[in-house]
Amino acid sequence: MNTLILKTTSRFLFTLLLLLSVFLLLRGHNEPGGGFIGALVAVGAYALFALAHGLSAARKLLPLPPLRLVGWGLLVALVSALVAFFVDKPLMTGVWFSLFGVKIGTPVIFDIGVYLTVFGALLSAIFGLEETADRTPEEAP
Repeated sequence: MNTLILKTTSRFLFTLLLLLSVFLLLRGHNEPGGGFIGALVAVGAYALFALAHGLSAARKLLPLPPLRLVGWGLLVALVSALVAFFVDKPLMTGVWFSLFGVKIGTPVIFDIGVYLTVFGALLSAIFGLEETADRTPEEAP
């Protein structure tokens, strides 16, 4: 799509949706939601931006390739699950500690891992679908 209205509003909505996804991520560790729903909103923001400005512009906004985000997300979730194991508690038990005066718990870290995993996997699928849709019939396998 190449309309002026979509291009203009997508920049504003992109920022707003990313802020909403971070809010959902942080709110969700005590409420339903969290990493999964926050990642879905973030993927929606990137999909909207890719529709308005093109796939290459959306890829430039990412800090890492989407599949690498999946790997980092799985690693973060695994580390958060193993922390309880090292303090003689059952695996995946919530452990809270203070870092620079801020209380942080392993449930928040696990949600961040889920967020990165879901975000990377879905964004990879959406980017793949959009690349396929952009091919001409002669380029199709």
